[in-house]
Amino acid sequence: MAVVVPAHNEERRIAACLRSVRVAAAQVAPLPVVIVVVADACTDATARLAARGGAHVVETRGHNVGLARAAGVDRALELLGDAGQNAWLAMTDADTTVPTAWLTHQVARAGEGHDAVLGTIRLAPTTADAVLVARHDAAYFRTRRFHGAGGAWEHPHVHGANLGVSAAAYLRVGGFASLVTGEDRDLAARLVATGHRVARTDRHPVHTAARLRGRAPGGLADLLVSLHPATGPRATPTGSDEAGVDCVRTPGVPGGGKSVRDVPVRNL
Repeated sequence: MAVVVPAHNEERRIAACLRSVRVAAAQVAPLPVVIVVVADACTDATARLAARGGAHVVETRGHNVGLARAAGVDRALELLGDAGQNAWLAMTDADTTVPTAWLTHQVARAGEGHDAVLGTIRLAPTTADAVLVARHDAAYFRTRRFHGAGGAWEHPHVHGANLGVSAAAYLRVGGFASLVTGEDRDLAARLVATGHRVARTDRHPVHTAARLRGRAPGGLADLLVSLHPATGPRATPTGSDEAGVDCVRTPGVPGGGKSVRDVPVRNL
């Protein structure tokens, strides 16, 4: 099994990410888990801290998340050797922490015959502005009401921060494309189009940091703009939060924080 984490200047968050991944990996022991961090176009200490955190580090210069994820998978399969063809590949992001049962749930879905697992996200508790969170969640969870109180929510979302795929299926569809954004949705679309069995689950959501200035175009920054109130106090940048990440504050909201780092909600 492998966990691949692309990172661009994430020295403030990579340690927490890797701590959570190691805890999740311990839950699937004795299954070996290889952790690969791809430090893409980093000018900070991300690579050094990732290595200190027990990850195998690949350094790239493309400033391209699709290429970074692909490079990470290539390295993971190389490290796994002959076991790679039967491996499970779990993806998350460097500004994200995963729950303890994250890998356990993915292994279970793989055991049921799924070729890929698409999970959901939540706001990191310390990076939440009540107004923006409410607006985001109204859209994000919009389709959940159609599944009833006890029904499983087969959500419409795709997040590179919470995605798993068998190595065999990944290789059959050609892996991650060299896209600067949307590489996760592109991979998922090809898996579905080629008849692979894909599980969409809300059982193991990850916590993702919210940002004003996102790492990829078409991501958080655009989403925040779309969620700004049309009237009244506007959310405006006011510097950085405790982790040094640019955030959005809404005047009058206690502890005003940030909205979720997510791609625009589609197909709701």
